[in-house]
Amino acid sequence: MEKTTATRNLNSLITKVEAARLKISEYHIVKIIGISKYSTAEDIKTLYEVGQRAFGENKVQDLKDKMQTLDEFPIEWHFVGTLQKNKINNLIDLNPTLVHSLDSLDLAIELNKKLEAKNKKMSCLLQINSAFEDTKSGVDPKEAVDIYKKIINLCPNIILKGVMSIGANVEDEDIIKKSFQLTKKIYEELVPLGARYCSMGMSNDFELAIACGSNLIRVGSTLFKNL
Repeated sequence: MEKTTATRNLNSLITKVEAARLKISEYHIVKIIGISKYSTAEDIKTLYEVGQRAFGENKVQDLKDKMQTLDEFPIEWHFVGTLQKNKINNLIDLNPTLVHSLDSLDLAIELNKKLEAKNKKMSCLLQINSAFEDTKSGVDPKEAVDIYKKIINLCPNIILKGVMSIGANVEDEDIIKKSFQLTKKIYEELVPLGARYCSMGMSNDFELAIACGSNLIRVGSTLFKNL
């Protein structure tokens, strides 16, 4: 990737994020995670050099490979994919900054067990299926607050930092908006329990997500396009 392209992509994204967040409040800060699952370590390095610091992968092996290739850079690595139970130990060893996809109480209990065995802790977000779509992972919104509290009580090695959801996969903006608003409402209930991140919004809908209260977006193609 050319540095000029990387700079243009990042600047363009930041401009849009700034405009969206300022409509809410000058104090509303939005964190950008570059989703690099379809990109090379070289592209990540170029974006890092022009100012993007946090990147997310959705496969444990890809995360490991890119972390090793780029280990000289203090990149903030996130895991955003579905976590299979047989990959838990591998992920714990990589020690990502944040796992966005804790999608059931069952998975949380299994993760906690393996964290305890290794005497480690891990920061996670509870994934909520606010779009009510069978193709999406995540807990039922009606059970989300209860499950969040159960994880806090039953899984001391998991540090819950908030919630994550993926917008409804439809053309109708009102339906997408409703799914984001539902996640935001749940997030607000969890703030007293230490929730800091409401992770919503990807390349095609991050401006709408920010308008609905997202403070962490996961964008891939917007950052890596034309590379």
